[in-house]
Amino acid sequence: MIRSLSFWVLVALAAGIALGAAAEAVGNPGATSLIEGVEAVGGLWLNALRMTIVPLVLALIVNGVAATADAASTGRLAARAAGLFLILLLVAALYGVLASQGLLTLWPVDPEGAAALRVGANAAEAVTAAAPDFKVWLVGLAPANLVKAAAEDAILPLVVFGLFLGFALTRLPAETGQMLTRLFGGLAEAMIVIVRWVLLAAPVGVFALALGVGLRAGLGATGALVHYVVFVTAITAGVCVLAYLIGVAAGRVAPGRFARACTPVWVVAFSTQSSLACLPAMVERAQDNLAIPSRITGVVLPLAVAVFRFTSPVANLAVVCFVAHVHGVEPTILQFAAAIVVALAVSVGSVGLPGQVSFFASVAPICLAVGAPIELLPLLLAVEVIPDIFRTVGNVTGDLAATVILNRRQAAEAEAAA
Repeated sequence: MIRSLSFWVLVALAAGIALGAAAEAVGNPGATSLIEGVEAVGGLWLNALRMTIVPLVLALIVNGVAATADAASTGRLAARAAGLFLILLLVAALYGVLASQGLLTLWPVDPEGAAALRVGANAAEAVTAAAPDFKVWLVGLAPANLVKAAAEDAILPLVVFGLFLGFALTRLPAETGQMLTRLFGGLAEAMIVIVRWVLLAAPVGVFALALGVGLRAGLGATGALVHYVVFVTAITAGVCVLAYLIGVAAGRVAPGRFARACTPVWVVAFSTQSSLACLPAMVERAQDNLAIPSRITGVVLPLAVAVFRFTSPVANLAVVCFVAHVHGVEPTILQFAAAIVVALAVSVGSVGLPGQVSFFASVAPICLAVGAPIELLPLLLAVEVIPDIFRTVGNVTGDLAATVILNRRQAAEAEAAA
C-alpha cells in the first residue's frame, strides 16, 4: 500500500492542502509567491494530461468498437453477449444519471465547500450557454470539420465519428481493416504510455495543485472532497446491488445461490481491484455454484472481462454530475443524452486500462460533453481509491449476471427445440 502510486497521490493532496492553508494563515508574501510559482507546475502537469484526451478517446473508441464487433462476429453466443452487454450498459448509465442527480438533490454539496473547492482548484467558471434545440443538437452530431471539433473540445461529434469509423473498419477487406485497427491500437497504446509517464509525476502535480487549494481556500475544500468520496462510493455501491438484482431476476437464480457464487469473487475483487484477476474465480463459481456449462462460461466471461465494464458509465457519470453540481452547471436533457453516449463509448474503449489512466480518459470527455470544467479531476483522482474498489465489485457482479442470463436463454432454446 505504501508503495502504491494512489497512496502517494493521496499523501500529496493532504500535504499540499495543509501547507497551502498554513501559508495562507501566516500571510507571508514570500511564501505566497513561492506557492503560486509551484502551482504553475501543477498547471503544466494538468495540461500534459489534457493534451492526450482527443487522440486517446478517438483511438480507444475506434479500436474498441472494431474489436467488439470482431469478437461478436465469431459466434452466435458472442453476438448475443455483446448485445446484452450494450443493454446492461445503457441501464447502468440511466441509473447513474438518475441516482446521481437524485442524491445530489437530497444531499447537495455545502455551498461554502463547493465554492472553496472551485476557488482552490482555480477552475474557470463554467459558462452557461443557451441550450440548443433538438434540431441544432441533431445536426451537430456529425462534425463538419473534425479538426475544428477537436480544437473546440466538441467531444460528442468526435465520439460519433469514432463509432462510425470503428464499424467501418469491420467492413473493409480483412488485411486493410486489420492494418488500420492496428494503427489506431498503436495510437491508443502510445497515448497510454504518455499518460502513464504523466501519472508517474502525479504526486508532484497533485501536490502543486493542492498547494493552491490550501492557499486560496484553506481547509474549506476538504469537506467537499469527503462529500465526493461518500457520494461516488454510494452511487457505485448501489450499482453493485443493481447488478445482483438483475442477475437474480433476469437470470431466475435463487438469491442465496447467486450470493454464494458471487461471494468468493467479491473477495478477490476487493483485494485485487482487477476484473481480469477475478476471471478464474468467476469461471469456477459459475460452473460449480450456478451449474453453467463450460461452453458458455468459456465464451461469455472472457468476453465480458475484455469489453464489458458494468460500473464504468455509472461511476464516471457520478463524477461528472458532482463536478457539474459544484460548478453550478445544470445539464439539459440533450446534454445528459450526449453524456450517456460518450460514457457508453468510452466504457467500451477503456476496458483493461489501469484505474488512474481510465479515470481521466473516461471522465474528462464526459465533462466536456456537458460543459463542466475538468480542473477538479486531478484532485478527485487523488481520492478515488475507495470508489474504485466498488467499481471492480460491480463489474464482476455484472459479468456473472450477464452469464446467468445468457445461460437461461440458451437453456430455454434447447428445451424448446427438444
